[in-house]
Amino acid sequence: MNKNDVREGTVIAMGMNGEGVLKDNGIIVFVPFTLVGEKIRYKVLKVASGYAYAKVEEVLTPAEERVRPKCPVFGKCGGCQLQHVKYASQLKIKEDNIATCFKKIAFTDVCVKPTVRGDDEFRYRNKLQLPVSVDKQGRTIIGFYAENSHRVVPVSDCPINAVWTADVIAAFTEYFELSGLKGYNEISHTGDIREIAVKDVKGKLIITIVATLKSLPDKDKLISILTEKVKYAFSLYLNVNEAHSNVIYGDTFIHIYGSKDFAADMLGVRYRVGVQSFMQVNDCVCAKLYSAVSALALADENTTVIDAYSGAGLMTALLAKRAKKAIGIEIVPEAVGLANLLAKQNGLEDKISNYQGKCEEILPDIIEREKQQGNKTVIVLDPPRKGCDIKVINAVKESAADKIIYVSCKPSTLARDVGLIIGTLNHNGSEIVKAENPCGNYVIDSVRPFDMFAQTKHVETICVLARTK
Repeated sequence: MNKNDVREGTVIAMGMNGEGVLKDNGIIVFVPFTLVGEKIRYKVLKVASGYAYAKVEEVLTPAEERVRPKCPVFGKCGGCQLQHVKYASQLKIKEDNIATCFKKIAFTDVCVKPTVRGDDEFRYRNKLQLPVSVDKQGRTIIGFYAENSHRVVPVSDCPINAVWTADVIAAFTEYFELSGLKGYNEISHTGDIREIAVKDVKGKLIITIVATLKSLPDKDKLISILTEKVKYAFSLYLNVNEAHSNVIYGDTFIHIYGSKDFAADMLGVRYRVGVQSFMQVNDCVCAKLYSAVSALALADENTTVIDAYSGAGLMTALLAKRAKKAIGIEIVPEAVGLANLLAKQNGLEDKISNYQGKCEEILPDIIEREKQQGNKTVIVLDPPRKGCDIKVINAVKESAADKIIYVSCKPSTLARDVGLIIGTLNHNGSEIVKAENPCGNYVIDSVRPFDMFAQTKHVETICVLARTK
């Protein structure tokens, strides 16, 4: 097999990134946008030792699960991987992927419960992130990154994002033409505008322009265009990012227009969202997820719940309602401030304590203190995609907490971290390896996916760990 070969084969499995997998003369070939059972013609893009990557040239025998994608740039834009699959089959693919990750990474078999789905398969996202770049002719373009690249694919709308998406893109397209501002070129590090980010807080938008500029030209005209086209209440921020890197935000946020933050409520908890606050992308599934975490904690008047990676404090508050007290840990100062405000607004300031800092530096001391006080403890972990720092894992392993609830948006890091906690994996100081004699203080009680990200390969998962007696 060589690069640029055009070959035929039948897909036999699905990969961890939603791609089809087939075997060709002993070589495993990964082909995106294909399904199990499909006979395909494919072009080889890259050959390595024992495996290859390819793109589908033609589906010769389509699977019954195949449907026509709604998006005209599906397959070019890297946002969605599963629009060509019936929705019920998407859920099964994600369940199988989670089970495979636990088996291959954590060396343990798990029974994955049926996926909890949202009300909408499309138009569900409340967050929009649009990179702004330039095309080969030097024209400013707005869109999404192609898969595994920083090449921007221009778009005028997106079917998984909110109904206001096309209006926001149209407004900024007009503004860039009027102002003469240029998109950012990551290779030459030239240009003005790097990204447009929007959060929808119960029908009110927080719009952030990420730029190399320290002030925004013609800002009054932009406000006028947005008011006319978007027709939603909005606030406007400028984020200054002059770094020669692909980090999205710089440290400086400049408030330009509208309210600095917006009020919202979920499951009876009132809260506020600011420009730097973390939000789950799907309000409907988020409510189901947080409700499940609260119920699974089984907290009572003798329980302390530690909410690691607590964000703006919404889940902390839900846990505090049932518990003796709840402790939140969060690194973003703005989010901690909003979490403290949330506690006060909901009459929970006597039951909630929020700490600002790195989880790996704060969590061990909190666990030790609660252990000395003899409180029943439940730890909720909801880390970013990269998973938990090894210091956090070690603190959790030795915590003697009665229960650990791990919420994850990446099955592979979930499986890795859970494997370390239950003892099927060891960290030897430099790498993670399979344990020769698996043992630990915790066992897996349940694993359930929540489809926070319909049409994509991504999935949110709750894994509950129970302490062995």
